[in-house]
Amino acid sequence: MHINPVYEKGVKGKYQIVISEKKWKTLKQGLKLITKKTSAHTFIERIAKLKELYRGWINYFRMANMQTKLKELDGWLRNRLRYCIWEDWKKPERRRKNLIRLGIRAGQAYAWSRTRMGGWAVAQSPILGTTITVERLAKRGYESLLSYYEKVSPQLNEPSRVLGMV
Repeated sequence: MHINPVYEKGVKGKYQIVISEKKWKTLKQGLKLITKKTSAHTFIERIAKLKELYRGWINYFRMANMQTKLKELDGWLRNRLRYCIWEDWKKPERRRKNLIRLGIRAGQAYAWSRTRMGGWAVAQSPILGTTITVERLAKRGYESLLSYYEKVSPQLNEPSRVLGMV
């Protein structure tokens, strides 16, 4: 973590706290380890471990400005979770039935359940993006990193002050 000047035209003496790339990399590695398809965890256990990891990390670095990076990381993490779900379904027939349960037409569900694309490609495809939505993940206990950061970040939670009205 280090302090960088903020470059705005006509403004001097303004700084922000920045997290080093090395720390971002270790967070991503930790998230990746929890969301490996081969780790024998239920979805609920996986979510609990993810929350434990990112809540601690965000609380530690909450003074830093990191909305953009967290938004990017959120999208990647949701795809990792979709990938875990897809791999958990394992067999084509189970995939087909689950896709139908999620609202996909039978013919399309059949085609996608037997696709030759890899699991990671399917996780990023529109078929899983529109069926395993952010809302559905939230119902299962997933909380986005960005929404948690917005709750705990002091600079985002302090009341806005109007000049002259303190």
